[in-house]
Amino acid sequence: MDWITDITMRLATATDLDPADLLVEAADKETLLDLAGTAAHSSGDRTNAPILCHVIGRALARGATLEECARVVGEFAGER
Repeated sequence: MDWITDITMRLATATDLDPADLLVEAADKETLLDLAGTAAHSSGDRTNAPILCHVIGRALARGATLEECARVVGEFAGER
């Protein structure tokens, strides 16, 4: 296992959550990394990258899709 899978499994166990609800698929990892890069580069502040990923995680938990979030971020970054 890799680090992110290991920590995800530990978090799931510690919080009594189903690991399947927390594990990130390979394609989604790439999208999230791209979004983090966009946040850091378009804002000029790399600390926006993890915060954006947190915001997106909250949006996903409430029913948004990663594709929808990626589109909005891409459009916003293109406006700047």
